[in-house]
Amino acid sequence: MNNDLLSTDATELFDTEELNTLAAALLDEAGRRGASAAEVGGNIASGLSVTVRMGEVETIEHNRDKGLGITVYFGHRKGSANTTEFSGEAVRDTVRAACDIARYTAEDPCNGLAPKDLMAEAIPDLELFHPWDLRPEQAIDLARECEAAAFDSDPRITNSEGGAVNTHAGYYLYANSHGFTGGYATTRHSVSCAVIAGVGEAMQRDFWYSTARHPAWLEPVREVGGRAAQRALQRLDGRRLSTRQVPVLFTPESARTLLSHFVSAIRGGALYRKASFLAGHLGKRIFPEFVHIQEQPHLKGALGSAPFDNEGVATRQRDLVQEGVLQGYVLDSYSACKLGMQTTGNAGGVHNLTIAAGARQGQIDPADLASEGLIKQMDRGLVVTELMGQGVRLISGDYSRGAAGFWVENGQIQYPVEEVTVAGNLRDIFQGLVMVGSDTDMRGNIRTGSWLVEQMTVAGE
Repeated sequence: MNNDLLSTDATELFDTEELNTLAAALLDEAGRRGASAAEVGGNIASGLSVTVRMGEVETIEHNRDKGLGITVYFGHRKGSANTTEFSGEAVRDTVRAACDIARYTAEDPCNGLAPKDLMAEAIPDLELFHPWDLRPEQAIDLARECEAAAFDSDPRITNSEGGAVNTHAGYYLYANSHGFTGGYATTRHSVSCAVIAGVGEAMQRDFWYSTARHPAWLEPVREVGGRAAQRALQRLDGRRLSTRQVPVLFTPESARTLLSHFVSAIRGGALYRKASFLAGHLGKRIFPEFVHIQEQPHLKGALGSAPFDNEGVATRQRDLVQEGVLQGYVLDSYSACKLGMQTTGNAGGVHNLTIAAGARQGQIDPADLASEGLIKQMDRGLVVTELMGQGVRLISGDYSRGAAGFWVENGQIQYPVEEVTVAGNLRDIFQGLVMVGSDTDMRGNIRTGSWLVEQMTVAGE
């Protein structure tokens, strides 16, 4: 590991040298006990979480966590153990426990470390560490201001589930018997608010949140509270629909779930078990030609960025879908071995998976890719703002989930909709993608704008 790339603040906040020393001690002990290979993951984290409800402080939580885990290999037999104690005795006990487990497990030819030549050779500074020196009193004031903004926006905001402010900082280390040791520090901060709008006996709840690596990149707390209130108010007087076949526009928050289903369907575990409807689809068109999906793990300051994965494999930018054609899977070293392929550096998940804005009809006015433009393009159909339930069968692609949102006629929102189900098959949903909006939501590992799907079944009354 290049310690020069560690922020001075990170070194001051966390005892990274202790973690390095302990990781080396775990690996040495594993070797002494006869393990043919071993890998260690460790982390140190601290944070503050404050919640205010109806102006009163509900919770103040400080956390400071640490942990080490080791996996040992005796040939192709594997055992793992963890500890939160960092004493010499705890290190020895943890390694002994992992070795004892390995001796009683069955051999699996795919057990082992990721290939040595795929280890990250350098650890770039991705600007992921921006600590927030936030005192509890300041966090309480911000949470109160966030919640107050929601109440101030409209008298129909009658109750609250609270405003919250969170800040988290951590340091992650990975080392293995290839000789690789790498670590990096990260931060994540958030502001959120959930409120209830009511008129008579009718009530609707909604929320909003902002999250970022740097506190300066968060939305202002009053905007978060105001947005939560606006979303709750818009849902009042919701109606049900009769069953129909119509275009469906998924807002970025709900479209993210569709993209996550795509990731699940091309993940190695589902593929080698033949439990995915996209098994065997590498090199085949699964989206319209305009669709471009890529992984961008080295975006500076992004929430999904990482210099290496959970096996020390260097992350890299790559296309998963180009011109609608599936270019690659999401693999760690074990699933890659099962499939006779090479790891894609995705042990632990994807890194800034991003779908580009675009449309099936080619060049269009950029305004048409904004939220309002997509609604006009849809003309008549359902806007889905919330999805509920787990009605997705990955093996077949069958899709059916509860939904709420808005009904659109003549390119204009007419009224809120509740207690409906949107249904179809993920194959048809992906192929029926008409437009991807430019209203990209960047609050996570999966980054997408709204999705306009040509047609789905909306089941209601």
